[in-house]
Amino acid sequence: MTKTIYSRTIETPRRDAAYRPVAERLKHYYEFRIPFDNAEMTEQAGRCMTCGIPFCHNAGCPLGNPIPETNTLIAEGRLREACDLLHAHDNFPEWTGRLCPALCEASCVHGINNESVTIRQLELEITELGWKEGWIVPQPSATKTNRRIAVIGSGPAGLAASQQLVRAGYDVVVYEKSDMPGGILRYGIPDFKLEKYVIDRRLQQLRDEGVRFETNVSVGDDISPQYLKRQFDAVVLTGGAMEPRNLNVPGRELPNIYFAMDYLIASNLAVKSEQRSTIDTRGKHVVILGGGDTGADCLGVALRQEAASVVQFEILPKPPEFSNPATPWPRWQQILRTGTSHKEGGSRRWNISTKQFLNEKGKLTGIEAVEVDWQSGKPVEKPGSEFKVNADIVLLALGFVHPKHDSLLSLFEVELDARGNVKVDPVTMMTNQPGIFAAGDMQSGASLVVRCIQGGRLAARSVDEYLMGTSDLLVVPPI
Repeated sequence: MTKTIYSRTIETPRRDAAYRPVAERLKHYYEFRIPFDNAEMTEQAGRCMTCGIPFCHNAGCPLGNPIPETNTLIAEGRLREACDLLHAHDNFPEWTGRLCPALCEASCVHGINNESVTIRQLELEITELGWKEGWIVPQPSATKTNRRIAVIGSGPAGLAASQQLVRAGYDVVVYEKSDMPGGILRYGIPDFKLEKYVIDRRLQQLRDEGVRFETNVSVGDDISPQYLKRQFDAVVLTGGAMEPRNLNVPGRELPNIYFAMDYLIASNLAVKSEQRSTIDTRGKHVVILGGGDTGADCLGVALRQEAASVVQFEILPKPPEFSNPATPWPRWQQILRTGTSHKEGGSRRWNISTKQFLNEKGKLTGIEAVEVDWQSGKPVEKPGSEFKVNADIVLLALGFVHPKHDSLLSLFEVELDARGNVKVDPVTMMTNQPGIFAAGDMQSGASLVVRCIQGGRLAARSVDEYLMGTSDLLVVPPI
């Protein structure tokens, strides 16, 4: 079988996911990926070289997914075994298969002088097949520890920690301030990237395993940390890093300048209720400040809302298109990436700094900006490059600085690091308060869904060791 795999590696070209036509998908918010069939999965998995030193596994994937072994099982047609093996390391591979930027593919040995293996797509396809075939079922613990754990926040880190702990025999209660669990997955990711049934079926699995969800509960306001400390044996903080980076330039106080997450949340709520969004860009000239994934999500939503025009400005230089000597293999390449939203419309410009927001009688009318050169790591304005652009709505997609410093953190009296995130022991994931742990973006700062899941798993193992002295929960140390 190994010979066949190596032979197919040379003969078979990489195939990426196919998508519905742009004109079709802009009419709705459904996912538009066209799935592989089983034959395509087997063929693409056969491109994996089953390397002796799999950098995709030990240098790329934060979860340590056993990628060569999984691909071998898929190539051999042992699809259920592949699905089971993947789940041993990743609680939610259909989420990472949709949202992760595929760090593993950047570390693929095949990609040094060829096209890397389609790892992320295979991960997604085998998991979706698992749901279709009924292979993914609840796994409740056969024994109970008679210990109770509170998890605050129901994003990917909180849900991963909860599932690991409930399977280890703990009683787990998840507190979520919103009306439904899911965190940023539910409210910050557009449906065309992650339809919400994908979250809901996992939540049902967690419920069937014994996790209890308490929604519309803001810890620190509705219930106190002191109450949780009395009622639970340990607490895991996974509230995310939702403090947005602001842009303090003249005119910032004008109406119709929104943080990107407020815009995306309004859109998701509108899609859910089948009504128009409270922040509607239809017929408007939209400027998005920030060139990352959140900005791209805003672009896709604005195009679906039928904005008159959308332009995205990024202060950083345009990355190289194919390779970047500053980030050599097997590191994640800092190169130009064009997502599905960019292929749907709008325009992008780099090396642009905003000087002020323009207005007429208190109404936002545009932006004054300037081109910059980067010198010694700092942007320097290019003389005579100032320009103005019309804008009815501006979306600030400038990233997130740290968790919100609200009553939750102050009442728990947890220490913060220099960046304003919750400080933990890097080995135990425990804060300065005994029995209080933290994971995900709240601990690391805004990061990737795959790192949040890994952080949640690591926190769960640390809680288990803290309470039981040892743990059998599988986790890969951070890379």
